[in-house]
Amino acid sequence: MKAARLYGPRKIRIDEVPKPTPGPGEALVRVLACGICGSDLHYFEEGRIGETAVSEPLVPGHEAAGVVEEVGEGVEGLRPGDRVAIDPAVPCGRCEWCRRGNPNLCPEVRFFGTPPTDGALREYLAHPADALFKLPEGLTYEDGAMLEPLGVALHAVDLAHLRPGQTVAVFGAGTIGLLVVQLVRLCGASWTVATDLLASRLEMARMFGADEVVKADEEDPVGRIKGTTGGRGVDVAFEAAWVHGTTEQAVEALTPGGTLVLIGIPSGEDVVSFRASSSRRKGLTIKMVRRAKHAYPRAISMTKKGLLDLKSPVTHRFPLEEVKRAFEVASGYRDGVVKVMVEL
Repeated sequence: MKAARLYGPRKIRIDEVPKPTPGPGEALVRVLACGICGSDLHYFEEGRIGETAVSEPLVPGHEAAGVVEEVGEGVEGLRPGDRVAIDPAVPCGRCEWCRRGNPNLCPEVRFFGTPPTDGALREYLAHPADALFKLPEGLTYEDGAMLEPLGVALHAVDLAHLRPGQTVAVFGAGTIGLLVVQLVRLCGASWTVATDLLASRLEMARMFGADEVVKADEEDPVGRIKGTTGGRGVDVAFEAAWVHGTTEQAVEALTPGGTLVLIGIPSGEDVVSFRASSSRRKGLTIKMVRRAKHAYPRAISMTKKGLLDLKSPVTHRFPLEEVKRAFEVASGYRDGVVKVMVEL
């Protein structure tokens, strides 16, 4: 079968690899859609995220959906032909954190596209059946792939403990930032501002319910936020970009007692930077988002009911054979790109 494999920064190619066989409790899935995520781009551009580096050829990709082709021994509730979204995380299920209900914090988790675990940019994969979620009628394979970033956005909003009537700033209007904009609207945020460097993404943020948008290379986001709120600042800030200055801006934009939710992954130096005096004197609550947990059933239900738009953020599509171009377009932030989807 064909698989995209990353050999180092900007070195990706299509290889022939063995087709897997499902073991007990597993299903063989024919992958049909896989999104390119920001973490995939870090591995593509830098060959690493923090201390986790690509040292051997790695199949990237973790936002995926497909169709069950075969089931292994002991699998119940799935059969060949079922359309499924694929949860990319396989926690151990035994550790302290798994038993507490926080499998996203499992130290032994295997996660698609994270060294040394191969990801979903391949024609077939064998995966635990209990990590496959049936797609209801009306949801496409692309919708199924988008459930993973939606799960991250749901987890971020859960951590914020957002209350109706509160004010929100979203720094970064990429896929997850745009999903957060939609979710805080559903939660009853009274005013939401989104910031980004790309006008096309800000237009989409407005479409999804942002009351105001700020093109951050033309206007100071903190100045706009303070001006609009009478100097108070916002109750909750989501940092979903982690480019230079955004964490500092998020801290400065928050009101005393506010909550900062850090979603993004830093480029280059693996450091969080903001003024300690501002965050301390304001008594801020700071939350770090680690992937998602128990998100798929809720994400599927919300999408099935039409509460969220998962289609508009998918702006570009490429076949597997053009995977290098797909990564280059996604990493170049050109042509109005938000989410790049690879069709297999």
